[in-house]
Amino acid sequence: MSKLNARTIVALVAAALLVLTVAFVGVLVVLVRSADKPDVTITAYAHGKTVTVRPFSYCTVTMEDCRILPAGSAEGTVFATLPCDRQTPDCHRGRTVELEVPAGYPLQLSLPKRIADAPWLAQLVYVLPTGEKVDRVISRNDYRDGALALTIDSKPEPDLRLIGVELQLPILARDETGKEFYVPHAAWSISCV
Repeated sequence: MSKLNARTIVALVAAALLVLTVAFVGVLVVLVRSADKPDVTITAYAHGKTVTVRPFSYCTVTMEDCRILPAGSAEGTVFATLPCDRQTPDCHRGRTVELEVPAGYPLQLSLPKRIADAPWLAQLVYVLPTGEKVDRVISRNDYRDGALALTIDSKPEPDLRLIGVELQLPILARDETGKEFYVPHAAWSISCV
């Protein structure tokens, strides 16, 4: 019987390590490729509290692959027509996140680069002491390019109080008559009451 020398042993160990590394990388590639893409989230902060805001609704720019749809409040919106079978595990119902924003304190939003670089707009909903709602709209054009953080005044005027914010990624759409309008393909909703 012949004896193995040191070179042969090192070569066998190196070959075994190479086979294990290739197998590990192969399994890792398969797992990463089949993994679910995480939701694009924003972070909201006010008065010492931080919340993570998952999308209220999210579709691709072509309004396909809509995985998160609004629950109940979709009537009259483009999302009402999108299918969402309750038995489908990756089809979630959107929720408005609640974050108390006391009058006079700002609401701060932290945007991921994916949203900051996109054409976004935010609908700010304020209420007067009479209960009448006042809508204001801000957009990416109101901030420097690629701004990753927004500060929203909760009381821009003495009688106005912020009660909600909906951040949207709009796309241009056209109805059957040829009229063009914007619809959100993605939205994040925050209740500030």
